[in-house]
Amino acid sequence: MEINFNADVGGRTLNIQTGKVAKQASGSVVVQYGGTIVLVTVVADQKEKESSFLPLSVEYQEKIYAAGRIPGNYFRREIGRPSEKETLTARLIDRPIRPLFPKYYNFETQVIATVLSMDHENDPDMLALVGASAALEISDIPFAGPIAGVRVGRIDGHFIANPTLQEIETCDINIIVAGSKTGVVMVEGGADIVGEQEMLEAIFFGHQAIQPIIDLQIKLKEAAGVSKRELTAPVVDEQLVETVSEIIAGKLREAIIIPAKVERNAAVRAVKKAAIEKIGEDYADRKDEIKNILGDLQKKISRDLILKENRRIDNRKFDEVRPITCETGVLPRPHGSALFTRGETQVMGVLTLGSGQDEQRIETLGGEENRSFMLHYNFPPYSVGEVKRIGGPSRRDIGHGGLSARAIEKILPSKEDFDYTIRLVSEVFESNGSSSMGTVCSGILALMDGGVPIKAPVSGIAMGLVQEKDQIVILTDILGDEDHTGDMDFKVAGTSEGITALQMDIKIHELSREIMEKALEQARVGRLHILEIMLKSISQPRKSLSPFAPTITTIKIHPDKIRDIIGPGGKIVRAMQSETNTRIEIMDDGHVKVAATSKEDCDAAIERIKELTMEPEIGVVYDGTVVKIMDFGAFVQILPGRDGLVHISQLADHRVAKVTDVVKEGDSLKVKVLEISRDGKIRLSHKAVLENKDGSNSK
Repeated sequence: MEINFNADVGGRTLNIQTGKVAKQASGSVVVQYGGTIVLVTVVADQKEKESSFLPLSVEYQEKIYAAGRIPGNYFRREIGRPSEKETLTARLIDRPIRPLFPKYYNFETQVIATVLSMDHENDPDMLALVGASAALEISDIPFAGPIAGVRVGRIDGHFIANPTLQEIETCDINIIVAGSKTGVVMVEGGADIVGEQEMLEAIFFGHQAIQPIIDLQIKLKEAAGVSKRELTAPVVDEQLVETVSEIIAGKLREAIIIPAKVERNAAVRAVKKAAIEKIGEDYADRKDEIKNILGDLQKKISRDLILKENRRIDNRKFDEVRPITCETGVLPRPHGSALFTRGETQVMGVLTLGSGQDEQRIETLGGEENRSFMLHYNFPPYSVGEVKRIGGPSRRDIGHGGLSARAIEKILPSKEDFDYTIRLVSEVFESNGSSSMGTVCSGILALMDGGVPIKAPVSGIAMGLVQEKDQIVILTDILGDEDHTGDMDFKVAGTSEGITALQMDIKIHELSREIMEKALEQARVGRLHILEIMLKSISQPRKSLSPFAPTITTIKIHPDKIRDIIGPGGKIVRAMQSETNTRIEIMDDGHVKVAATSKEDCDAAIERIKELTMEPEIGVVYDGTVVKIMDFGAFVQILPGRDGLVHISQLADHRVAKVTDVVKEGDSLKVKVLEISRDGKIRLSHKAVLENKDGSNSK
């Protein structure tokens, strides 16, 4: 049965349809907003599996045909590896829906969102998020929804729900808000340095804007009439739980409060191992059950430390930041570097500067894009004391890098003020809580060390939450264990004046405005504290770039001269780059950028370009070369590709019988430009030079 429902979102119609396509999936919907259409399907296996985590995978895929184009790669089809945008959008869908599955749900589940049409006005990412919730709602899969999401923009002080791609370019706030009927479940986005109260208003404007989409899904679910599959909650052996608790609780608590992460983890493992060995004699066939009980007990003890004993694992106050050290200039050859250490999280930021040819070129649904700023986040296994295979960047790496990039890109100089391609690399050496915010801090320090004229320094911090009924504790600068056992991971980055990026994920069903307001204020105090320490190591960008950074010079030539620089098949420009050890970028409007590792090489290339594009001037004397002899005179090349005629009467200050009596091909000859005709022909004279022996105005 085909079902259609509409909702007004941001003054435009959002339509959700089900029952027409992909009917063999557990749930499928087609979401349309303007001319953008996304198909979202969800399928859950019928066989339950043994799993210690939720077996959920989310895929988002953009089909280039959706924009009416053929892929530009060699194969002319969508390649298997997802783009950065696809990866980030998949995470955007995953994060708000994951906490809404039952704790004991163990059916392999896959959500796939496919962009079928894109109108170049409405970004499909929000439709994919809404579609995921709707598909789960009308399926037989247990799900504590519905939720919905909108993008919130602000232009001239006015909030907009789901601004168009063109409007986003002028927004000073651009965030994504996902929520339920009564609260917010996820926030992601950036801003051009705005205050906490402004950001809070934006978040709850978004929460209000999603209400029609929530109501639409409720009607859709009722019309579909699909019954949810019944789940059997695991039977808890209270006697076994009590037995394990009696044996281990005291020892486990003592292990958990060891401040150092490595020692703490080792002690916890030892306590658990001893407990399993002791209990295992009577419960040899139930070791997995015992391990689950131990995990739950560890979480309970960790939360009770905060809620009942008013203390943290490392004895810090709830609003206290761990000790911080900052070093700059730690690497000699990169163009900027910094080492940022906060407690047991340590990140090195490395800056490399390049020319326009180093920009990243990306094919998107909107066409090809060039990025002059890149941030790459690396999280090696040794940073957490693990052994893993090293491969390409994971979804987590791309997600953390994307958040850090949003925090930093707002304060970078414009291309007009700083015509370089900027690449920051984050190397996480140690991790125990918020390496993404450590990436922001180390990246800013590296930019300042490299002499990049940033608008303002940025710092970042991660906040946590532990909530039991009416008891609420907000934690500043959370540890990894506090993230694991807590209810919220709220990252905020910004300058001393306001926020540039934030990301919030929760493990409970929703957050109230009061909790978010308190978390934002506590985060502001924390990040200003971090920023103050950062600025003690370097207070402002260095006055000059690294001597190893490329020198970039831009000159303007007449567009008609571009072909003279390029040469046939690019022969001239390639030779020039090779001989001067430079990189030359030529724009259609006649701007030519030369990048070199030394000023001498850059100057040499600039001089060559000027020679190739120089226009002859009347009255100026040039050192020319005779290129052709005729009965009536000689043709002399005065500039590359430009020659003129010295008539036989202008070869000497006496009568000349034969041209070859004065010059031969290949001879050097000083000549003066007498006239340039409208069609570009040049009349030269050697006689005029002889008459003016001082050779003034020569070139």
